[in-house]
Amino acid sequence: MTLTLSLREARRISLSAQGFGRRLPLRVGAAALRATADRLGLFQIDSVNVLTRAHYLPAFARLGGYDRALLERSAWGPRGQRRLFEYWAHEASLLPLDLHPLLRWRMARAERGETGYVRLRRFAGEDRAQAMAVLERIAAEGPLTAADFESGASRSGWWEWSDTKHALEWLFWSGRITTATRRGSFARVYDVPERVLPSDLLALPTPSVEEAQAALVERAARALGVATAADLRDYYRLRPAEGDHAIAALTEAGVLLPARVEGWSQRAWLHRAIAPPRRVRGAALLAPFDPLVWERSRTERLFGFRYRIEIYVPQERRQHGYYVLPFLLDEALVARVDLKAERAEDVLAARRVTLERGAPADTMPRLLAELERMAAWLGLERVVLGELAGGD
Repeated sequence: MTLTLSLREARRISLSAQGFGRRLPLRVGAAALRATADRLGLFQIDSVNVLTRAHYLPAFARLGGYDRALLERSAWGPRGQRRLFEYWAHEASLLPLDLHPLLRWRMARAERGETGYVRLRRFAGEDRAQAMAVLERIAAEGPLTAADFESGASRSGWWEWSDTKHALEWLFWSGRITTATRRGSFARVYDVPERVLPSDLLALPTPSVEEAQAALVERAARALGVATAADLRDYYRLRPAEGDHAIAALTEAGVLLPARVEGWSQRAWLHRAIAPPRRVRGAALLAPFDPLVWERSRTERLFGFRYRIEIYVPQERRQHGYYVLPFLLDEALVARVDLKAERAEDVLAARRVTLERGAPADTMPRLLAELERMAAWLGLERVVLGELAGGD
């Protein structure tokens, strides 16, 4: 049996699955932050810091103002307080600890040189001795950055990384080392997992590749609510051969329900535990790497909202700005805001606000309230609005 969903139902299901539409808590504690991390399944990491680091923003969008130190302790605090670990999932990510066994197959493939870019794969074979020497030094001396190795400091960009930095990244990809903390300009400090991750986590059995991939697809389905096969695979960056068998198995088991969504040409799946909410209310500014919008074709299918990040576009060719956050108002993406935290001036600058066609009349007052909430969360004194564009 194939379910038929209207586009409105699909939007509501997706928003509810992502944690929107709930009343913001008066106080956000560690339990609420953990619940959000578990619901989303990861926080994507990105190096751009024009507003604040990307991994802080999804929790703010769903919970409101919270102490970012809670997330830092979960990710990089003392071993006993760890609730998250770093690994490659949907790009570099902070992940709940229970995903570690589900990603060991990926670590094993990297260790065998079956994944990763060419220069990294060398360390699984001809240059393995060099990587093992790097690992031995970390094991003997404790946490180290790339710059702590005499030849290990990266230069002006990732494409000019030294051999030592590549060796460190291969060791990280293969699970031989992990991130102990972050230092200075957000540089990784590497250590062996036995000194960083809880021992009971490392002792958990490793599922089969097929079981792990099915569990990852189910996590993606819970987080997305309703999704195509490509959407489900993209969440944890699974290839078709890695994800499609899992989708088939979960469908046969009744965990995923086949669906047709109004206006979608592709078949979709609905997680059996998710029912359409009656209505979704709320407002949120979404990071470019928020899981609600990171898959741009899905964002367009769900919301009719074409979104591209323009960080790497020359300034004269940008349409909407440098670091643009979509503004979610109830069940629609109604505006785009080019934001910058101008810390020297103690200002959150909305350098350009672009309203979507048909944006409701209360868009600007509700956007301003959200900007003021964000400014307070970031410790900035005031909001400054720049150019206003778009709308009817």
